[in-house]
Amino acid sequence: MDKNANIFVAGHRGMVGSAIVRKLESEGFSNILTRNRKELDLLDQGSVIKFYESTKPDYIFIAAAKVGGIHANNTFRAQFIYENLQIQNHLIHYAYESEVKKLLFLGSSCIYPRNSPQPMKEETLLTGELEATNKPYALAKIAGIEMCESYYRQHGCQFFSVMPTNAYGPNDNYDLETSHALPALIRKIHEAKVSGAKEVTVWGSGKPTREFIHVDDIAGACLLVMDKDFSQFYEQGLSHLNAGTGSEISIDGLASLLSEIVGYQGKIDYDDSRPDGTPRKVMDVSRINRLGWEHKIDLKDGLAMTYASFVKKWTNKSVIEDSTFEEQII
Repeated sequence: MDKNANIFVAGHRGMVGSAIVRKLESEGFSNILTRNRKELDLLDQGSVIKFYESTKPDYIFIAAAKVGGIHANNTFRAQFIYENLQIQNHLIHYAYESEVKKLLFLGSSCIYPRNSPQPMKEETLLTGELEATNKPYALAKIAGIEMCESYYRQHGCQFFSVMPTNAYGPNDNYDLETSHALPALIRKIHEAKVSGAKEVTVWGSGKPTREFIHVDDIAGACLLVMDKDFSQFYEQGLSHLNAGTGSEISIDGLASLLSEIVGYQGKIDYDDSRPDGTPRKVMDVSRINRLGWEHKIDLKDGLAMTYASFVKKWTNKSVIEDSTFEEQII
């Protein structure tokens, strides 16, 4: 990317979007375009058209989405599919209309079948049933992948997709009703330590395994892929690339690791009446590794940094409470 190009990061207030902005700034990019929801409503077609016409972005990172954990996905199913489709349809189609040079769409590992062979390879997309609790969100993300490829096939657009695994890091959502498993655990265990509670209740059995990647590593992957010719991926039969660590940990193991980092010595109790979600999720990242990218931040080190950031923000609880899935984040 040209250092003087206009680069729009959609969803810059979210965890991944803000990491992309930090990475761009550290690499010397100066013309970074950002808008919050009040300044640009991505659900409004006319607003997106006017924004593109006035700013003329050269490159676009789509890190804007309606997101949440199992409870939010399963409860707000209509909102998750409607809003995500609207956001990506507007951003992708009018990027084509505006002759944007390149666009990178960020999705999620939930696009893969519930019982996908592990580790999950890119080609396992659409080979089986999706996890029921987040199916609307997954279908929207799959549509975004297909949209990018279709605009390449029909119009030659340099639009492509990257599927990060479960992200964590600064600017995460710690609302217990809408957050993902990891930030919810951080908050619960921290509050238990502060209050002196003897046990923490965690949703599910604790047996499912997940893969976690620090957002700064995702940002690095996004910039590396953006600098590639997307034609090479499509010619290889790829519609997207995985970005992850290739390592997994059980929810029980994660809770134990966080307890160690937080300094909590109480009991972790599991409520198996609550859904587990997909039993196992770890991605095959061999393709992006061959491009020269690998994650750099070890899980334990990354969690320690994330917890330190959380504690600083916790002194102002409004920061935590305002960090809900209503924001345009991924």
